[in-house]
Amino acid sequence: MNVSGICLVILIGAAVLVSGVSAQNADNDAGYTVTPATTLQLPKMTVPLSAGTIMQGETDWYYYYVSPGTTAITPDLNWGDISDSLSLTIIAPDGTLGPYYDASDGVINGRITLSVSRFAGLAPGTWSFRVYGDAVTGTQSYNFFVY
Repeated sequence: MNVSGICLVILIGAAVLVSGVSAQNADNDAGYTVTPATTLQLPKMTVPLSAGTIMQGETDWYYYYVSPGTTAITPDLNWGDISDSLSLTIIAPDGTLGPYYDASDGVINGRITLSVSRFAGLAPGTWSFRVYGDAVTGTQSYNFFVY
């Protein structure tokens, strides 16, 4: 096998490995990396950014200010009922990430907990978060935090 054939095999193998990584997404335009937030570093006192309710087809919006120099945030949408489906779309000042669903963080548990990061720092300014009632029976309560 010649050098170009070996390189092709390596590239194909790398593509297969990268595509198999669960819940990791890189927004190519803005350079963000979105991964499951496996361990949350919560402050000693935490209160929900919002506690709300949502119905099928309904949209709720939340906003969070990201200071200059911030390299990561963790949005956490928790409704705890796997029979209902909510989605989370993240709108940064320089791009849109998502939508993300219950399985996007690697676990189906009625919760979407993600880490959004960028080596050069997140775009400073107001970030928007869209919570959507994708498949909801009746009314579903939820909590939404950003750490």
